[in-house]
Amino acid sequence: MKEITKKYSNGEVTIVWKPEVCKHSEICFHGLPEVFDPKAKPWINAEGSTTERIIEVVKRCPSGALTYYLDKDASDAAEISASSLDETVPNGPRLIYGNIVTKNAAGEETRQHRVTAMCRCGSSANMPYCDGTHITNGYKDNQ
Repeated sequence: MKEITKKYSNGEVTIVWKPEVCKHSEICFHGLPEVFDPKAKPWINAEGSTTERIIEVVKRCPSGALTYYLDKDASDAAEISASSLDETVPNGPRLIYGNIVTKNAAGEETRQHRVTAMCRCGSSANMPYCDGTHITNGYKDNQ
């Protein structure tokens, strides 16, 4: 299956959407309906809100189907070697902030920028990424 990636920009920030990764958590369009409207074509209107608000909502995408990059950083995104932050969400995914490259079992590499949600429950249909399955399967941390 060919991986589809769609990009939408307001001139400051580019929203990157990978439809096959999306698990329809609805966080995006409940959080920012003026940008994310599943009834519109195209369903993302990057000019519908401020760059700051778009970034805030995109960061909450649990599956990683929505990511973003600042347009001023696009030309040298591969050159950035910033520190990363690894955060564990209680009863949820592992969030890795920063620029990372993940490699799947087939050896295919995916570059992620800003925040990547990694599965901890072991039930994601989009391993190694979180698809929100932990919510429906009742995953709880060992405490």
